[in-house]
Amino acid sequence: MDTKGVMQRYKIKTHLNSVTSESVHLGVFLAIVGGFLDAYTFVGRGGVFANAQTGNIVLVGIEISKGDFAQALMYVPPILAFVLGVVVTEIIKKRSPLILIRDSARVILIIEIILLFIIGFLPNTISDSFVNVVISFVSSVQICTFRKLVDSPYSTTMTTGNLRTASYEAYIAITKKNRESAIRSLRYFTIIFSFLFGAFVGGRATIYIGNKSIWIAAFILIFSLILFSIDEKICSSV
Repeated sequence: MDTKGVMQRYKIKTHLNSVTSESVHLGVFLAIVGGFLDAYTFVGRGGVFANAQTGNIVLVGIEISKGDFAQALMYVPPILAFVLGVVVTEIIKKRSPLILIRDSARVILIIEIILLFIIGFLPNTISDSFVNVVISFVSSVQICTFRKLVDSPYSTTMTTGNLRTASYEAYIAITKKNRESAIRSLRYFTIIFSFLFGAFVGGRATIYIGNKSIWIAAFILIFSLILFSIDEKICSSV
């Protein structure tokens, strides 16, 4: 048995999965989904941003300060769903629940796709709170899985950190004529504008299509999943 050859193919496949999950083209699609989901929940699901939990935590504090503990509890489920997403992601990284798919990034994308399709099938009578909890979970697993853009940390569902890093790298690029910082800044601004585009599409789609517009995000994730197979074929032909 060619043990050396097997190990070499394993290393190539492992490197491929890493490159794909950290690539700019995948980051663009995931950022579009991130912006889309925020617009979807804000426009069509109660005027909230389900991706980031900062607002929910602030609202918990505000309601407690007013003595309205019942209202404060209303903002807790999305926070818990986000925490659950972190735990589930770590479990999947250690052991994939899908026998035929060992790469955790692919498994996470499949889980996201399934959940978003289910949300689209739910009747309008389902409470916005329930839908927002599910989307908070989806956001969590995406954040925890896709955390690196080539060689730098980033987020596909929030833009504050991306904007800070993009601005900093642009400053370094201009003041120190640093080519690497210029490239890094361009990557971050690409992700930021992708998020903005996703928010625009999500807002318009939710207004005109309604709850089922979330399937657009699911199809974008399907295309993202296809990227893994495309990159795998390209790598195997090299």
